[in-house]
Amino acid sequence: MNGLRSGQVAEAAGVNIQTLRYYERRGLLAEPERTLGGHRLYPADAVVVLRAIKAAQRLGFTLDEVADLLEAGRHRRGKPDAGLQARAHSKLAEIDARIADLSTVRTDAQDWLLPAARELFGRAERDGPGDHGDLASSPVPARLPSPECLLPGVIRVLAHAASVGSKTGREL
Repeated sequence: MNGLRSGQVAEAAGVNIQTLRYYERRGLLAEPERTLGGHRLYPADAVVVLRAIKAAQRLGFTLDEVADLLEAGRHRRGKPDAGLQARAHSKLAEIDARIADLSTVRTDAQDWLLPAARELFGRAERDGPGDHGDLASSPVPARLPSPECLLPGVIRVLAHAASVGSKTGREL
């Protein structure tokens, strides 16, 4: 029997053995042949499938979506599939929407957190070295003032991020 053992496949694909077995249980990876001793022997293309799964996940596809894509790919037999194209375009639109949402969150963080931080450091500089260290002369103070004054800005940004997440179906 020819094939790769679990550890060899996992290492070549950059996953751990538990991930390999999980994908097998989920049906993302075909169940391999077994040796007489019960060891799994995967075909070499299992590494390619695993790398494709991980690449799809990095692009934002869920494992359910990856399973659908793999299934559609198995049935198309070299023929173009309009459904696969539509899914790819849909995923790109979803990614664009997430980027726009994150851009809004970043702008809000910049609008609220940076002024709060400036106020915090400005207050420390006005108050003098006292409890805050000498912020005016030191680029990295030994002791920063309390971050409580940042809390209102953080709460606003988190509230906005949560509202953006509810619009896209994603939680914070």
